[in-house]
Amino acid sequence: MSAPLLTRQLTVHINGRPCLVPAGCSVAAALAHAGLSGTRRSLSGEARAAFCGMGQCQECRVRIDGSPNRLACMTPSLDGMHIETDA
Repeated sequence: MSAPLLTRQLTVHINGRPCLVPAGCSVAAALAHAGLSGTRRSLSGEARAAFCGMGQCQECRVRIDGSPNRLACMTPSLDGMHIETDA
C-alpha cells in the first residue's frame, strides 16, 4: 500500500537549491515550506508573495522550468521542478 499523498515527498529546486516538499502541494506551498516568504519584487522594489491563493491577484508569479510569470498558487509542484523567485 502506498503512503498517503501528503506524506510522500518530492524534490524541487528553488533558486538552485534542492528542497524536499510534500507531494501534492502547490508551488506557493513549496516555497513556504522551504522558508521563503516572497516570490518577486514590484517595480518599486516592494516584496510580493501569494495573497489570494486563487490566481486572481497574480502576486505569486515565479519562473518555473524557464517559463516566466507562472502562478505559484495555481501550479502543482512536480518532482525535479526548477523554481526561481525574484524576491
